[in-house]
Amino acid sequence: MIRRFFRHIKESFKGLGRNGWMSFAAITTVAVTLTLVGLFASLIINAQHLSQQATGNIRIAVFLSDGSTDAVETVADESGNQVANPYYHLVYNQIEAIQGVKSIEFSSKDTELAKLGSDYATLEGDQNPLQDVYYVTIQTANQAKSITKQIQALDGVDSANYGGDTAQNVINFANYIQVGGTVATAVLILVAIFLISNTVRMTILSRGSEIQIMRLVGAKKGYIRTPFFFEGAWIGLIGAILPAGAVSYLYLLANESLAKGLAEQNLALYPVNQFLPYAVGAIFVAGIIIGAFGSLISTSRFLKI
Repeated sequence: MIRRFFRHIKESFKGLGRNGWMSFAAITTVAVTLTLVGLFASLIINAQHLSQQATGNIRIAVFLSDGSTDAVETVADESGNQVANPYYHLVYNQIEAIQGVKSIEFSSKDTELAKLGSDYATLEGDQNPLQDVYYVTIQTANQAKSITKQIQALDGVDSANYGGDTAQNVINFANYIQVGGTVATAVLILVAIFLISNTVRMTILSRGSEIQIMRLVGAKKGYIRTPFFFEGAWIGLIGAILPAGAVSYLYLLANESLAKGLAEQNLALYPVNQFLPYAVGAIFVAGIIIGAFGSLISTSRFLKI
C-alpha cells in the first residue's frame, strides 16, 4: 500500500515533467488567478473589518436637561444635609432598558468643558453652559436611528443625536461593503475555480490517449486516477507559492503604510499575525483542492469506456 502510494507520487512528478509546457501553463494560470483572488479577498475582508470598526465607533450622545441630577447618588436637602437622590439613574435605567443598548458612559459637563481645552477655562463652575451627557454604545449601527428616537422621547433628556446624516452615510456604506464585498468575493472565487479547473483539465485532455490505453490494458480506474490526482494537486500547490508570497508582501506593506493614519481615526487592519497565516493557508488549500479535483473530473471522461 505504501509502495503504491509513493509510486503514484513518483508518476505524478514524471507526468509534470513529460508535459512541461502544459504543466507550466496550468501553474501560471493558478498563480495569476489565485493572486487576483487573494488580493481582492484581502481588500474586501479588511474593508468589511474597517467598516465594522467605523460603525462600532458610532455612539449616541444623550444630553440631559439643565440641572439634571440623574448621575448624582446624593443631593443636599433643605437643611444642607446629603440625602439619597430620589431621581438617581431614572433616565439611565430607562436608556439601559431599551433593546439594542450595549453600554452607557457618563460624562459630566465639567468633563465636557475640559475636552474643549484651556481656552474655555473661564467658563468653569456656574459659568459652564454645557450639559451632562450619557454616551450610549449600541449593539449594531443599524439601530442608531430608532434608539435615538426612543431616547429623545424620555423625560429628563434635552436632546440626543448619533451624528445625523454623516453617521448614516457611514452605516449605509458599511452595509454596502459587507453585502457587495461578500458577493464580489464569491463571484471571483467561482471564476477562479472555473479558470483553474479548466486549465488543469486541458493538461489531462492532452493525454487522453495515454489514459485510454491504460484502461484498455486492464488498469483499474482508481489506479489511473491517482497519479493525475496528485499531479493536479502539485500544480495547485506550486501555483499557490507566488500568490502566497505576493499577498504576504503587499499586506505587510499596506499595513505598515496605513497603520498610523488609521490609528488616528481609531481604526486598524487585521493584525498581520492573525490575518496572514489564514490567508496564506487558504491560498494553498484552494490551489491544491481545485487542482486535484480538476484532475479527477477531467480523467472521468476517459474512464467511461
